Amino acid sequence: MTALSDGEATVDAAPAREHQQAGTTDLQALFAPRGVLVVGASADPDKLGGAMARALSAAPVPVALVNSRGGPGMHTTAAEAADHVRRGGGSPDLAVVCVPAPACADVVEACAEQGVSAVLVCAGGFSEAGGDGVEHERTLRQAVARTGVRLLGPNTSGFFVPAAGLRASFVPGAAHLRPGGVAVVAASGGLNHALAFGLARHGSGLSLGVGIGSGLDVTAVDVLEHLAADPGTRAVALHLETVPDGPALLAAVRRTTRRLPVVVLVVGRHDVSGFAASHTGALATSWRTTRALLRQAGAVVVDREDDLVTAAAVLAQTRSAARPRPGAALVTAQAGPGLVVADVLHEAGVHVPELGSTTRATLGDLLPPLTYQLNPVDTGRPGPRHGEVVAAVAGDPAVDVVAVYALTEPVVDLPAAVAAARAACPVVLGLDGPSDEVVPALEAARSAGVPAVVGAQALARATAAVAEDAALRWATTRGAETSRASGAPGSPAGDGPAPVPTVAHGAWDEAAAKEVLDALGVTTPPRQLCHDRSAAHAALDALATGGRAVVVKVSDATIVHKSDVGGVHVGIRDHEALDVALDALAPLGRQPCLVEQMAPGGTDLVVGARRDPVFGPVVLVGLGGTATEVLADVAIAAVPATRAWLEGLPEELRSAALLHGHRGAVPVDTAALAVVLERLGDLLLANPDLAEIEINPLRATAAGLVALDAVVLTQPHASPPDEPRTRTGTRRNDT
Repeated sequence: MTALSDGEATVDAAPAREHQQAGTTDLQALFAPRGVLVVGASADPDKLGGAMARALSAAPVPVALVNSRGGPGMHTTAAEAADHVRRGGGSPDLAVVCVPAPACADVVEACAEQGVSAVLVCAGGFSEAGGDGVEHERTLRQAVARTGVRLLGPNTSGFFVPAAGLRASFVPGAAHLRPGGVAVVAASGGLNHALAFGLARHGSGLSLGVGIGSGLDVTAVDVLEHLAADPGTRAVALHLETVPDGPALLAAVRRTTRRLPVVVLVVGRHDVSGFAASHTGALATSWRTTRALLRQAGAVVVDREDDLVTAAAVLAQTRSAARPRPGAALVTAQAGPGLVVADVLHEAGVHVPELGSTTRATLGDLLPPLTYQLNPVDTGRPGPRHGEVVAAVAGDPAVDVVAVYALTEPVVDLPAAVAAARAACPVVLGLDGPSDEVVPALEAARSAGVPAVVGAQALARATAAVAEDAALRWATTRGAETSRASGAPGSPAGDGPAPVPTVAHGAWDEAAAKEVLDALGVTTPPRQLCHDRSAAHAALDALATGGRAVVVKVSDATIVHKSDVGGVHVGIRDHEALDVALDALAPLGRQPCLVEQMAPGGTDLVVGARRDPVFGPVVLVGLGGTATEVLADVAIAAVPATRAWLEGLPEELRSAALLHGHRGAVPVDTAALAVVLERLGDLLLANPDLAEIEINPLRATAAGLVALDAVVLTQPHASPPDEPRTRTGTRRNDT
């Protein structure tokens, strides 16, 4: 028995037990306990144990307080407290542990002996603190493994379930959070509360708010699995700082988004992981990759905290039907704010279609002359027939979501006008005006079931989220029906599956890398690997025919970026120019050279496949050539992926317009490009020694895609499927 200071409990160290619940995701004991122990409780409300005791006093289940020193209402052991809970008709499912780090492992053991199956640990002072904290965390992990309890924390300010009256939070304001349909899952306990309060200001209630903290046991993946089956949750606001297990996170998001929307904010934009040897590795940073793969899994990804609140709140109220390219319309009573909304929608890539002739005819009867009626629709100001205007726009066949913006005016009841138009498609209302008018209007909208936000920016972000959610649902469900054998004509070497060559560990020069591409059915230029001058001159005679020129390159597996060291010479048509090029290559050593027929002009891309250290195999596409490093504009997908998703990947690029024949350039055949990406992904999946393969540039020519350069990087068993992946960050103490 260990004597602890005030606020701590007296516990009996538990003997080792079989780990009976390892790997389970059932969190009912945590979020819906039939009884609670507060271990380390205190009568002082300024102490953690006192704040938690007060917060949990409102729980509708038996709550027992434990303190080694006793006191009014206190039990001195976990065993006494558990008996108290049972006598009250409950079960000691949850222990809220408010003791310092050195005592936590013993408390967990003692509570588990009394039937506790879930534990919340708020304290800091573990591995994030260094020193003795590392050992404290090790012993806590061992206690969790021995007992099989599910542990939330440490380093978290807790969780709350408003509908159940359960508030395991030491933040007093959490008592005022009301029930609703949005679940908050935040890496930080502090941000869990900040997001919850933001939703409350928005007028949205919560089904659950949880701060993961250090995530020693219970992670965001576990909570997502729990929420995927929770009928009280209609949308999830997910905040991520680190990703302990990338594939598990993506799988959980995919399962959750089948039933309800998930909106994600990923922090760490400037926390760039170490650069790999090639462009593909350098550009596939952790932040960029995490965002891209979450979208592929079906999550709506946002950039700011207020966008996370707005999008989750609105999607909990309304969703559009799944569409490959959802159309958004705007009805605005004020032109200036309407331009702000339209600008944000276009920037977000939301399709804003022109309204059909039937809709325009109806609007012509409803609106005065000189108003703009194509989309956006500018009504001038809301009038008595404003509801009919919104209904006409919502009924247009090309429209899947309508944004309505107006200043509050007594001329029309805006919530009622919008509510009448909701039958055709989702409608989001954006309001501005004096607080004494906006607040009642927001309440009226909520009472009518109309999603409502304040301001033009919020309206635009909410509308974009509804459109993106619809597009992602189509891509992850309907798009998945696209078979791998249904590629477009012109795909490399046919569009069905190609034999996947074996890539062994070792050094790969460009010539060998291109042999791999040839085996995959990816077109490469005619070439010859030459070990002396006479062979190079013979290659020139064979390849520089019909007015064609050749390119001469150093062929050395240790030189990845050949142009940086003067290892590439282009436009060679005669033997004199060839000798000049060979002389220039001589200082690079006695490596062989590659003499290759130059490809015609076209649009250059970079494509590649690599093993992300957290998420595993991914493919990448971006603008190629020297622009790769300058623009850092890439789109990333996990593999295997559907052909439909890969075909749409280039549209995620900021430079997407350059791929569609800009100013007479050769347009990129995205169907053929999808086949290349698919085959590079297949190659990576089939070869554990392959770390990375890149084609830069992959040129889109009038005759098709041609790989002009290639890099293969290997390492022995780069990322076995069963190898745990983790990307860690410094955890702060949120307690």
